[in-house]
Amino acid sequence: MHPNPAFRKSSAARDLEFARARGFGVLSVNGPDGPLAAHVPFLLAEDGQWAEFHLVRSNPVLRALPAKALLAVSGADGYVSPDWYEAGHEQVPTWNYVAVHLRGPVEALAADTLRSHLDRVSAHFEAMLPKAPWRVEKMPDEVLQRMMRQIVPCRMKVADVQGTWKLNQNKPDEARLRAAEAIQTSPIGTELQALAGLMRDAP
Repeated sequence: MHPNPAFRKSSAARDLEFARARGFGVLSVNGPDGPLAAHVPFLLAEDGQWAEFHLVRSNPVLRALPAKALLAVSGADGYVSPDWYEAGHEQVPTWNYVAVHLRGPVEALAADTLRSHLDRVSAHFEAMLPKAPWRVEKMPDEVLQRMMRQIVPCRMKVADVQGTWKLNQNKPDEARLRAAEAIQTSPIGTELQALAGLMRDAP
């Protein structure tokens, strides 16, 4: 997380809502030979106390559990040229971004919790699509059972939430808004239209 307090003023509620809406992050733990990471879709409880996900049984992260973990959730990001500020020659390049870190202990859950987990995950993401939701019941039972044997449900207790919303809040409003305008057509970054909107709305 960026140490500048100007980028760390978001509430825990806003950070959790961002993570919940994103639903995808990088889970990292310390393994016997160094850090391990897994890219996971996840569900965050309404009260923000728990995140649930699953791992392929062969994933090395699973063998490191139970463990303290970091779930890093990234959002829009982009390079900022100092020329865009039009504020003299004492500016330097930077990178704007949104990120939330969830920390806490992670454990593997019993196999009999997997089916309900899969139902919740599919229902959550399918509800966002403009179609009738896909349901697990559409799969042949023998195929479902075979695939379920390959994954393990897991749960993180969210003990700490930290967010960084680095949107040029440390610049004068005019400079920040000029950078927001320019970043919309930049080829460097992801979700640049969304990033520009966040920069315009930054306090």
